[in-house]
Amino acid sequence: MWSNQLWRMISGALVAWSGVLPISAMKAEKLGAWRVYIGTNSQGESGGIFQAVLNPVDGTLSEPQLAAQAVNPSFVAIHPNRRFLYAIGQADMVEGKPVRGAVAFAINAKTGMLTRLNARSSEGAGPCHLVVDSAGRNVLIANYGGGSVAVLPIRPDGRLEPASAFVQHEGRSIHPRRQTGPHAHSINLDAAGRFAFVADLGLDQVLVYAFSPEAGTLTPHAPPFVKVAPGAGPRHFAFHPTGRFAYVINELDSTMTSFAYDARQGRLTSLQTVSTLPAGFTEENTTAEVVVHPSGDFVYGSNRGHDSIAAFRIDPETGHLAPLGHTSTGGKTPRNFAMDPHGRFILAENQDSDSVVVLRVDPETGTLAPTGSRITVPAPVCIRMMPIQNNP
Repeated sequence: MWSNQLWRMISGALVAWSGVLPISAMKAEKLGAWRVYIGTNSQGESGGIFQAVLNPVDGTLSEPQLAAQAVNPSFVAIHPNRRFLYAIGQADMVEGKPVRGAVAFAINAKTGMLTRLNARSSEGAGPCHLVVDSAGRNVLIANYGGGSVAVLPIRPDGRLEPASAFVQHEGRSIHPRRQTGPHAHSINLDAAGRFAFVADLGLDQVLVYAFSPEAGTLTPHAPPFVKVAPGAGPRHFAFHPTGRFAYVINELDSTMTSFAYDARQGRLTSLQTVSTLPAGFTEENTTAEVVVHPSGDFVYGSNRGHDSIAAFRIDPETGHLAPLGHTSTGGKTPRNFAMDPHGRFILAENQDSDSVVVLRVDPETGTLAPTGSRITVPAPVCIRMMPIQNNP
């Protein structure tokens, strides 16, 4: 295992390579624009998945355009080959009732427009989150309402096959309304793609599965889960770029928990839990998203109620968090947010004020500041980005 000093040298070089430097340190024309896909909770003729273009120099967003009509296409994920996009959405109709799951789209590389390919049921109620494995073979999906997870294989043409794996969670925790049963809220893979991690809000657990991309299977690991505090309600999960640490944001008690990660064993060990709220704030709040800066120096979490992004500095030796402060998202209910791959800007989605607001990231301090860039999108929920492929 590398020493911490050696890792800092290597990670410093990677940060420089990835562009987390002042804009004057590189030629702006070589940065390249990013296509931004926005999943929403909108429907009807003006609802669906939207697209915009992020200027990597000043953080401005182009006017949004409807890329594909869809019913409440909340979370989205882009295939590694950038030819396909997958979204939570309506998969089928059974006895006159909609069945939700994952919808596959083909991406037009020149225009960014999306063409629906097919859809498959997630085999459980209330799908809410999905990812594509790094090999591009499978979509992994979390069902909040049913408290379950599933794997949908991907055909070479991007279309989805019926589920190759389905696991139903069991149990409950202490919250009298939100934790009467399991509620799988997200599913993520480690860098090697060997293990899947499911934050289950209803169980106060992050469940761990051995994952086979070849077979499309999920097998409960040993130990099968790690606990958070009773009533915390784990929601979303993110790895540190070194792979040594991971972070889960807890929706119900507005906290963030840090873990040490043993990649060889697929094991998480709880380290620390901190509040995402400023001292003295007593109004109702829930959290939503957690994002680690590509430098590994900072982690961010969103507050719905306080309507802010909480920032923390990460100790490179221990993975522990130190609060840096809070920045308003300039709207209501920032359900989620995303960071551009260079770590320069955060795009905050204000679901209840129909806006996406861009915040600038200070690469030295980790603090955030508004850029003034804002676009209107109906009920934005999720953002994913990809480079514009025909960019010079």
